[in-house]
Amino acid sequence: MKIGRQFNTLNLKEYLFFIDNYKKYTDFNTLGLYRSIVENNKLTIEDKIVVREYAHRVFKKSFDFLQIKDPQTYIDVLTLGQEPGKVETRTIWDNIERYQKLTIRKKRFGHRNFGVHSKHSCGYDTCHLNGVMTKQGSSISYGEIGFASDRNRYAVQDKSNVRRKERKSAQQIIRRILEDE
Repeated sequence: MKIGRQFNTLNLKEYLFFIDNYKKYTDFNTLGLYRSIVENNKLTIEDKIVVREYAHRVFKKSFDFLQIKDPQTYIDVLTLGQEPGKVETRTIWDNIERYQKLTIRKKRFGHRNFGVHSKHSCGYDTCHLNGVMTKQGSSISYGEIGFASDRNRYAVQDKSNVRRKERKSAQQIIRRILEDE
């Protein structure tokens, strides 16, 4: 069976019904559910919070994975009805980064391309590559998850090149000194 409607067109009773019977529907999408909570104009803030809390009872694990898959939606759903300040927002982003590191290490993923991070999104509406799936490290990739603690592989290569030049020049200096004697 299929729902056949977009989630952001549902009212409160319909949300609760579809969450209760989600196993019956082949096109049920938890990411779409959480995105629609933020985008739905038919619901009041109180109704959105009720739907969020009701969905958490069934889909808490999926909601937690949104921190990796789509962190902005995670923040929007988490802060429904609130206007977080800079400190609270920074704390939320730090917690998201910590969760991402822990999950990537724990699950031993060989890549960091998940959800919104796996598609080209340069920010230009007219870009013909918007929405195209990309490989990690490709030249058109704009969304790989990055952490402040990551090593810059280009800096390591540059440092190696500088040391190599220093060794060569030191050897040349020693040769000249020995030749002059």
